Formats: sequence, structure tokens, C-alpha cells
Amino acid sequence: MDYNENMIRIELPLRDEDISKLKCGDIVLLSGDVITARDMAHKRLYDMLLKGESLPLSMKDETVYYVGAAPAPKGFACGSAGPTSSRRMDPFTPLLMKNGLKATIGKGKRSPEVKKAIAKYHGIYFCTVGGAGALLSQSIIKTQLICFGDLGTEAVYRYTLKDFPCIVGIDSDGNDIFEK
Repeated sequence: MDYNENMIRIELPLRDEDISKLKCGDIVLLSGDVITARDMAHKRLYDMLLKGESLPLSMKDETVYYVGAAPAPKGFACGSAGPTSSRRMDPFTPLLMKNGLKATIGKGKRSPEVKKAIAKYHGIYFCTVGGAGALLSQSIIKTQLICFGDLGTEAVYRYTLKDFPCIVGIDSDGNDIFEK
């Protein structure tokens, strides 16, 4: 298979028409801005929403990469930046999608509740390769701290991606690559 011929290039932020065209199993290269968040950041964002507080960032049309990158070596935007297991964020994801989140990037299966939220809010789940953090970090060209700096590597950052490789794990119709 010629991967270059079969890859779909997507510019972020995602548009509804982009999401509609993508199908489970499609290989994509993402370019543009994403935010990062892991367990502790998700819990804070979730708790803020439950309390009716304003979030320190807008979730509208955002893509979240579940990553805790290593510190950046000299001359690099970040260190190794591989995905973390997405399932740990599943309790928080439906509420974040209700508040505008469009896509997530991580590894592994998602819960039935997340699959329902993806279909309901016309979102998408991208999978990327675990264990390849050093390689994936080469597609991250810029990082900027957004909030929760006290969480260290679990703080929320904005990453600018260039040709970041992913596979559509769950499409907007709820088709799941882990069930095929």
C-alpha cells in the first residue's frame, strides 16, 4: 500500500464537512492546532463545567490530544509525545463534547458512552500509535502553555501539528475500528 497516496490531509480546526467525509479506518495527516489534556486536566475542566464556572479556554471545535509530553530537548518544540490511553478520559468526554469539543486523539478503545457522544455531537476519535512518541513529536512544531501549569506534563498546552499521523478510530456515525 502506498500510504502517501491513501492518506487524507486535514487542516485543523475540523469543520463539519471534514468530519462527515472521514470514515472509520481512514488514514489521516493532521495539521493545525490541538490542545493537550490528560486525566487531571480533564477532571478540572469537568468539575468546572459541573459547577457552572467558565473554562480557561473555549472547547468549541477543539481537538484534544491525550498526551503527556516529555520536556523538550534543545532545538525541539517538545520531547517524546506519545498518546496515552483514551479510556481514562471517557467519564469526562461526553460533557466536553456537549460543550463544543469535536475530536480526540489517543490510543485504544472508547466506552459506549463516548461512542454515543461522538455520534450525537458529530465528533470523531483519532487513534495514533503508542510507543512511537519520539517519532510523533517530530510532527509537533510549536507548543504553548494554556492553563493548569501546576500539573506539569499534564497541563493544557496548545500544540501546532504538521502532518501528524492518525487513523479514524470512531467516525461520526459511531463506526468503531476496534469492532471491525
